[in-house]
Parts: sequence; structure tokens; C-alpha cells
Amino acid sequence: MEVETQSRTSTNIVELASQAEAFLFTEGEPMARARLKKLLSCTDEDLASALLSLSRRQEGGGVTLVLTDREVALAVAPSCAPAIRAENEKEHEREIGDAGLEVLAILLYRGPSTRSQIDYIRGVNTSTTLRTLLARGLALRAENPNDSREYLYRPTAELLAHLGASRIGDLPDYEKITGELAAFETTRTNSDAQL
Repeated sequence: MEVETQSRTSTNIVELASQAEAFLFTEGEPMARARLKKLLSCTDEDLASALLSLSRRQEGGGVTLVLTDREVALAVAPSCAPAIRAENEKEHEREIGDAGLEVLAILLYRGPSTRSQIDYIRGVNTSTTLRTLLARGLALRAENPNDSREYLYRPTAELLAHLGASRIGDLPDYEKITGELAAFETTRTNSDAQL
């Protein structure tokens, strides 16, 4: 009977490790150990065992587990970092393109928006574009207080400074464009509701 309990505990630790990996992956940035423990509904000991299991599972892979006394994160493994760094440098040399400009316009004139709201306005998936804008320091990602499953994206102060605006309201035709954008969203939402 004791062997069964041990086996079940090992299985639970493996499941916790998988869940921890999923939470860390979706977070995309360091997470406080206390928050991860709460999300997993586990003890400190189980969390430590799950993180050890996850760390061992990732050995030799492209992603590694980074642990501090307070935070946990998934990161690029040191063996893969040079290739990723080189690709990021190439990415920074490219223009952000029309898609990037459209997303920035939405963030500037609509205000903080979720990816699904941006996708809805543009009519296409914007995850790659948002990743580029985040990497370039043109957009910020923050937790959405209304829905913990989504992030809010907003323009950075550096972007405003680059545009020569000290505040959002100083942007060209701000009132006109925000009004047209709100009308577009209302019209589109109403027509979608009728379908």
C-alpha cells in the first residue's frame, strides 16, 4: 500500500510540474513563487519537488527553468541563447511594417487593449506584431484587471516621446480618430450580434 501512495505522489508531482510549466509559459515572464503555489494549490514542498522535476525534464532542451528565492521563469537555455540573440538583432533591424503601425495606432487612439480586441479591429492575428513591438520597447504588456486570462497592451512613454507628444491627447486628430474608432467598434459589434 505504501508503494502505491508513493507512486501516486510521484504522479501528482509530475502533473504539478506540467501545470507549473503551462502557467509559466502562458505568463511569459517571471512569476512569484507564491503566486505559482497559489495557482497550483500546493504546499511549498510540493512546489519545490515539481520545480525540480520540471528542471530535470528540461535539461538538454531549448528552454530552461530559472529559479530565484522569490521568482520562477522559463527562459532560453544558455546553449540556444546566441542563436536567439542573433535573430533578435535581425528583427530589430527590420521595419515594423504596416501591421506594426496599425497596432500602434490602435494602442495610441483606442487606449489599453487586449490582443483579441486588436485582432478584432484589424481582422487578423497580431501576436507576432505585438511581440515585435514589445521587443522594440514600443508597447507594454500588463495584467488585465478585468480578466486574468488576457493581457492589456499599451504604448510606451518612449513611443510618445518619439512621436513628439507629451500625452496621448496631443496626437494628431486625436478626438476625431478616437470617435471614429469607437463608432466602428460599436457598429461592428452590433452587426456581429445580429448574425
